[in-house]
Amino acid sequence: MLMTTQQEISRRRTFAIVSHPDAGKTTLTEKLLLYGGAVHLAGSVTSRKKERATVSDWMELERKRGISVSSTVLNFDYDGYHVNLLDTPGHNDFSEDTYRVLTAVDSVIMVIDGGKGIENQTKKLFEVCRRRNTPVFTFINKMDRPALDTLALLDEIERVLKIGAYPMNLPLGSGVDFKGILDRRTGLAHFYERTPGGTYRAPVATHGGLSDPVVKDALSPLVYTALCEEMEMVEHAGVSFCPEDVLAGKTTPVFFGSAANNFGVQLLLDGFLGYSPPPLARINAGGVDIGIDNGAGGINNGNAVDGGNINNINNINSDNLIDPNTETFSGFVFKIQANMDPRHRDRMAFIRIVSGKFTRGMTATLARTGKTLRLSNSSNVFGRERTTVDEAFAGDVIGVMGTDAFRIGDTLCDGDGTVFDEIPSFPPECFAYIHNPSPANYKRFREGLTQLVQEGLVKLYDIPAGHQKISLLGAVGPLQFDLVQYRLESEYNAASRLEQTNWTIVKAVLSKDGSPVDEKSLHIPMGAKAAFDKDERLVLLFPSDWHKNFFVEHNAGVLLED
Repeated sequence: MLMTTQQEISRRRTFAIVSHPDAGKTTLTEKLLLYGGAVHLAGSVTSRKKERATVSDWMELERKRGISVSSTVLNFDYDGYHVNLLDTPGHNDFSEDTYRVLTAVDSVIMVIDGGKGIENQTKKLFEVCRRRNTPVFTFINKMDRPALDTLALLDEIERVLKIGAYPMNLPLGSGVDFKGILDRRTGLAHFYERTPGGTYRAPVATHGGLSDPVVKDALSPLVYTALCEEMEMVEHAGVSFCPEDVLAGKTTPVFFGSAANNFGVQLLLDGFLGYSPPPLARINAGGVDIGIDNGAGGINNGNAVDGGNINNINNINSDNLIDPNTETFSGFVFKIQANMDPRHRDRMAFIRIVSGKFTRGMTATLARTGKTLRLSNSSNVFGRERTTVDEAFAGDVIGVMGTDAFRIGDTLCDGDGTVFDEIPSFPPECFAYIHNPSPANYKRFREGLTQLVQEGLVKLYDIPAGHQKISLLGAVGPLQFDLVQYRLESEYNAASRLEQTNWTIVKAVLSKDGSPVDEKSLHIPMGAKAAFDKDERLVLLFPSDWHKNFFVEHNAGVLLED
């Protein structure tokens, strides 16, 4: 039976998985695909020759290093839901990509290593979710290894993250004693069997609750006694479960398990889909002052400049909200990726549909330029794979190929007046010159570098040097430079050479009266340098706050801003 547009929208679930590096984020992604029926065999982050590699880590560098360096879109249908899953990089150096992805989702699964608890990157990513009022679901992973006390983990979530933690289930032991999961919603105990490499679904036997003799006999006396005490504590002293508090970001449902062994993955998937929100309304920044603080600091201190989505949604006039069920199509570009297909020099723009229905071949207005574009070459994306998509709905993420008109943050809509200011901006904190060592490869080198800058992988600055300009890269972390060099070599056959610098701060220079700034009139301290950004704005590079403060003190007629 054909569904209406509103019915299609209501069954969408679009979410990201985030974590500190090595907490098991990519492994959990693969297992959700396995239990969602999207793959028949789960891949391994550290796959051997006979094992299948992960779908989400499709880039060769990711498979070599065993880390995620780029976000990935995966979608599948499961139990009546259409799921859009976005895997994100865990390493701090690639956080900018992760933060962009978080603007395109309606909820988040946060993965925590049960043996380590809440780690630094987890806290930073959670804070981004809090500022956007994004519902967060928690999966405490690696319970098959020595883990912290269950109640201590729950207490740490509440104490460190300042959010209520409601355990949807409890682990039946930990480490070598980890046997399964006690589901609090049904009262049933799920005992699992390990499978070779966790490739297949784990066989499970279901029994009654703590009073079932089978459950008591299957656990050691020490584990059983501790489990009874934990259950009593969470029942009488823990937070109560309220779906409205979950959607408001006041409570995080907590699931336990082992992604590597497939323990608890099915319970997580079913519980998450049952309580996570359908597509949410977004703020139309074209009709409201969203109060963006462009003076915020860098990504590494957690003060990213955040776009105007759901931060203040409760204080926004409903006329300035774009409801997902609105008939008018709208969406925004949150990611651009080139060369996903190694056989072609392609370029894909990833678009989160905010409202209405997308139809292949439709026209839409690019808000930044006012031009009308025909969206013909559209795809559903599953890692590196793609299939033609004829229609999509609010909440979906689609890829549009073959046009260089898009920039990250662009709004697409039917007609005028809609602008989504979703994408956060981050000032770089690492800088390096990039040189082309082979003049014969100049064209390939410039083409590749231009594309990687358009993807948002790094920022590009030009430093005047006589009659030519020297290219300077700016990044959040040094691993981004490694990725630039790797992709130039592997995708464009263009070698490069990096030259590190000691600059750590970049600021645009503006005159207080609005007149153009003459670089020659500035008193620039020794060690600082003038350059121009992609918009040809004059910027200054400083080695330290001392140099920046010195400049401010000796140049009263200008302002510095990010």
